[in-house]
Amino acid sequence: MKFKLGQIVATPGAMGTFTPEAMADYLKRHASGDWGKLDAMDKEQNEHALEHGWRILSNFENESGDRLYIITEADRSVTTLLLPEEY
Repeated sequence: MKFKLGQIVATPGAMGTFTPEAMADYLKRHASGDWGKLDAMDKEQNEHALEHGWRILSNFENESGDRLYIITEADRSVTTLLLPEEY
């Protein structure tokens, strides 16, 4: 893990769309620095966030095209899994 996740929470939409196994896999990827389907600028911002203690965002997509955001707060107290429309 590149950073602490803190308490892990998921919204009802995320839990209704993604299996627990898929969410665990995406969470593991997020914690290891795999930011999923972010553009180059957002990926660079995450790298700076690791150094400076800012918020970290990942964006993953399953085979059906459903997207999942994972956000770790700047103080690393909470990581939230949510659908884009729940942001």
